[in-house]
This record gives sequence, structure tokens and C-alpha cells, in this order.
Amino acid sequence: MNRRIIPRRKPLTANIGVFGVGYWKYWEQFEGLREDLIEKQNIFIEKLHQFDVQVTDFGMIDDAESAYSLVPKLKAANLDLIFCDMLTYATSVTFGAIIRNIDVPLVMVALQPMKALDYEKATTFMQLSNDDFCSVPEFAGVAVRMGKEVPHVIIGTLKDDPEADAEIGEYCQIAKVLHDLKSARIGHFGHPIEAMLDMHSDPTMFTAAFGGHIVQTEAEDLLKHYQQATDHDIRKKEKEILSFFDTPTPVSDPITHKLTDDDLQTAARVTIALNRFIEEKNLDGLAYYYEASADSVLRKVVTNLIVGNSLLTAAGFPMCGESDLKTTIAMLIMDRLDIGGSFAEFHPIDFDKGFILVGHDGPHHINIADGKPVLRSLTKYHGKPGSGASVEFKIKEGPITMLSITSTYKGKFKFVIAEGQSAQGAIPATGNTNTRGYFKPDIKTFLKRWVVEGPTHHFALGIGHHAGTIKKIADYLRIEAVIVETP
Repeated sequence: MNRRIIPRRKPLTANIGVFGVGYWKYWEQFEGLREDLIEKQNIFIEKLHQFDVQVTDFGMIDDAESAYSLVPKLKAANLDLIFCDMLTYATSVTFGAIIRNIDVPLVMVALQPMKALDYEKATTFMQLSNDDFCSVPEFAGVAVRMGKEVPHVIIGTLKDDPEADAEIGEYCQIAKVLHDLKSARIGHFGHPIEAMLDMHSDPTMFTAAFGGHIVQTEAEDLLKHYQQATDHDIRKKEKEILSFFDTPTPVSDPITHKLTDDDLQTAARVTIALNRFIEEKNLDGLAYYYEASADSVLRKVVTNLIVGNSLLTAAGFPMCGESDLKTTIAMLIMDRLDIGGSFAEFHPIDFDKGFILVGHDGPHHINIADGKPVLRSLTKYHGKPGSGASVEFKIKEGPITMLSITSTYKGKFKFVIAEGQSAQGAIPATGNTNTRGYFKPDIKTFLKRWVVEGPTHHFALGIGHHAGTIKKIADYLRIEAVIVETP
């Protein structure tokens, strides 16, 4: 089914630095070698530009003096990730000062020009031109002696190596995640649902772990913009909403109805208010839960955020109900990896077919929907006050990844990650998202393994298998992470 895809509010980007390493003694011994190595680095940098990142080329260092001179330049560049291009053998003095003094993720790149030496015509020059891996063990050993983690390394050839190119792209995407996390302004208003203990968190923890800021706002800030919306703007927004959603007739649930004109108008008006609110506060995400007084205009506003939230989430602005700041961050991470990131929890198990329904009420990343998402009018939101339009869909069929960000007894964050499969099949027509999730080795065993890691009951749900990439992000952030094994 054809449907519109919501474009991003802001383009993804990252600041990436590249420096090459070589050995100064070679230059007089082998005329033209230095120039060949610099050309190798230029080819690598051209690869990076394909991934829509900002690249700073710091040239090549080849001795202690140039290494120490590079340190302040790297620090001043506000980088999200650094590639160390292993152009040939280089003594580890070119690396020690950098790994000791730079607190930015660093990846060693060992991409040799030739898939194999031409052994019949081999020369020392040819060997040195392809000695990209030679210093990697030496650099790794120095990292350990400096009390640092051994950097990740990409190994392959400079050309015609799709696997290496995919790894380069993965690290560029990770850099985009890190870029936005360290400056994100995540809005918050209201409070967790009373008695939902796993939702509580300390805003200072988020700054400590991720670098961003939790912006405390008021629900009344949103009400102001709701009251200022004009009839013209509301009608325009109603048409926009209907272009993204179907509005089918009810099926079996008595609390569902075909979308009413009143619910559409309210959703449109609140969506306008929400967009103006986040612009005013300069936000990159929002977690909220607020009930307000019964029959008040404010209650009508704060309980009808679902449609606007879903449009914003798909545009790269993660939003979580139930005041879930932790899952807002998880959704942001998935979105910046360009894999979606929908608000989710576990629903009933199908023991006959061996799957579990995965979904939630409230906002969702509708760009990863299977077909056109649905709007239904609900006479009540189960477990919450209010009524109005609600979003229903299932995500695309195929591999899926889940990320729950929880907090431990010691007050630290922890990533709980898993992979599974989304499959075709009927879902309940209840105005909520639901997807048939299959997990190995079987649904009971998987759920027991998931639960024992202490996740929150919410998580972000994305498409594709990306557990390893998310684990790397956690490692760079120095956050504990567990991939729930599904052999």
C-alpha cells in the first residue's frame, strides 16, 4: 500500500576527524611512498563523504612531535568520532599520546590497496604500501598499557570491499547518534503514572551518561499554543493528518469507533500546539504524563497528544508517554541509526503459534509501519483518563531490534538489547500498535532471558538487526549493555 513518508525535521550529521599514521624514516628511503599513502587517505575520506558527515582531515603524523602537536587540534575540533587511518607501518609513538589524551571514540582503519601482493613482482615499496594492518597489534597493546579500551578496527581493502564499506557506514551512523545525544534537549512535563516505579529517573543521570539536558516544562505551556490555534490552521492540519492515516470502521472492540470529526479536530489542534511548543522550547524529544483536572481544557489537550506525537516521532523527534525519559533516549538512539524506534512493551503471548504481541498505546514511529497506519476514535484510554483519536499499526515484516534502557540498584543506566522477527498476521483492532514478535529459541525461553536482565517494561522497537551496533554505542558511552542471546 502506498503511503507518505514523513521527512526529518533536522538532517542527521556528525563531526568526524581523520588522521593517518606513517613512519618518517621511510620517506627518504622510498621516494613517492609518502605521496601514495596520502592519496590512500584521500580515497578513504571520499568514502566518508558518502555518509553525510562533516569530515576534518588532520593529515598524516609520522613521529612523536607531530603526534603531540595533533592532540590539541583534535580536542579543539569538537569531534564525535575519530578514524585513525593505518596507512603503513607506524611506530606507536604516533598513537600513544592520542589514545591517552583524547576522550573521543577512535576506530583504527586498516584498508590496504591490494587484495593480495603480486608475489612475482613484489617489492618492499609494495609491501609498505599494503602494510595497513602491521601496526594494529602494537597500537592495541599501547592502548592497554595506557589504561584504555582497545579501539575497534576495520580490516579489509580500500576498494571493492562491501563489508568494509558497511562497517565504515556503521561507525558514521554511530557518530550521528553520539553527536545528538551529547547536546540533546529532552523536554519533560508532568510525572510518571503513580505506582509505576520503573519509570522514575534522575535528570542529572541523563546529563552524566549521555551529555544532553532534561528541560523541565509545564503542561500549561502547551495549553497556551492550543488556545492560539486558528480555524484555518486546524483545517489545514486535519487534511495533513488524513493524508497519513486510514480511518476504518470498527471491528470487534466496543470502545473503538470510526474517527469522529470532533476527535480529528482536537488531534489537529493539539498537533499544532505541540509543534509550536517544541519550537518555543527548542526541544529534541519529549517525555510526558499529566492528567489535569477532570473536564478541563488542559485534560483534553494533554490526553490527545497521540497523533501529533506519532507524526513528530517519525520526523526524528522521539516522544514517550507515561513520563518515560529512559525510553525517549532509546528511541532517539534508534532514530539516529535510521532504524525507526517505536514506543513498545510486551502484550499477550500466542502460545499456539509461538509469538508475542509487541506494541503500546500512544505515540509511534509511523515511518516503519507496515502499510498505512490507522486512526480510531476511542471512548476511553485504558488505564488513563481521556478519550479521542489513537494510532494503530504493525511494523514492517522482517528482522527487529529492541532496546530497553533501565537503571540498576547502583544508580547506573543499563542497555538491554535483543533481536527478533516481525511476522505478518492479524493484530487486535484496538487503536493501539501491535506486532507479532518471534524470538529464538522459543518465546518462553526468550522472555525468561529478557526479564532476568532487569529491563523496564517499555523499550524502543526498530527494524533490522542492530544489536551489535547498539552495544558499541553503549561501550563508547561506558554504559553496561547486555545482548539477550537468542541462539
